[in-house]
Amino acid sequence: MYDALPGIGHACGHNVIAASGVGAALGLAKVAGDAGLRVKLLGTPAEEHGGGKVSLLEAGAFEDADFSLMVHGMTASPDMTGDSHSAKGMKSTAVDRFQVVYTGHTSHAAAAPELGINASNAAVLALNALAMLRQQLPKETNMNAFISLGGEATNIIPERTVVQVELRAYDLGIWRDMKKKVLNCFEAGAVATGCSWEWESTEHPYAPVVSDEVLAGLWDENFAQRGRTIDPEVRLGGGSTDMGNVSQVVPAIHPLQTFRGKQSPPHNPAFTEIAASPEADDAIIDGAVTMAATVVDVALNADLRADFQRRKAERPTGATQAKFSA
Repeated sequence: MYDALPGIGHACGHNVIAASGVGAALGLAKVAGDAGLRVKLLGTPAEEHGGGKVSLLEAGAFEDADFSLMVHGMTASPDMTGDSHSAKGMKSTAVDRFQVVYTGHTSHAAAAPELGINASNAAVLALNALAMLRQQLPKETNMNAFISLGGEATNIIPERTVVQVELRAYDLGIWRDMKKKVLNCFEAGAVATGCSWEWESTEHPYAPVVSDEVLAGLWDENFAQRGRTIDPEVRLGGGSTDMGNVSQVVPAIHPLQTFRGKQSPPHNPAFTEIAASPEADDAIIDGAVTMAATVVDVALNADLRADFQRRKAERPTGATQAKFSA
């Protein structure tokens, strides 16, 4: 991933991700022949909302991969016991983004309101139902929604309203069950007001990251060789990534490394400055070297090499191209 955020630039460190990946690939290219490797460097745009890796998966870009890895730079959190995260404990949430459209019937809001079917009322009822649903959802879920189109004028009964929805959870089963309950809330709004309704996905759904234990263990060992102390706990805070979709079908890791001594939440102008700092430059080098060393460790270890080749051979043809949904 390499794209910046609109308005504030590289406030999520995608420049560091891209540079680390390029550095690892350049280093591996020099030893690929001796190590029996084939290295593929994939640039994946639109991670924040477009799901670039999902599009690449569906196009077959990962079909020939034995494994995949990347590293994401972040600032340190105050409660960390080390200066970098363990790849073994990397957690991210599944996320599903979709919109709901209510259709009613327009009428003059003062002269003949009884002849209208108010689509705005349906949306308000649904959002109130969602607010009540929150109490019954597991704590590690996150649900956000807002009305993006609610009406055109105060004297016109709204005929069409649109609600944007985002659902997150660490567990796929909980995530899918939550969506069923959320859609029931929207159906209730339609039933109560007499509106018709429909929903459609607005973006690719993202799956949770599944960290491959072998790759994660090698990453932690090699990262420590760079002088990094490892915090065994990961507190991602509910974020999501399209690398989760890759990790569901190909052995993969998505470790987080810190910009030493720097603290700022991502998607913040202060983070943009940090992502261009000397500490970010250090992270690029550490990430690139660690990724390259991890790949070489697998390639030169006969047992590990055979294990990854076996797993690839057992993967059904086209498995990486299967669409993922909530």
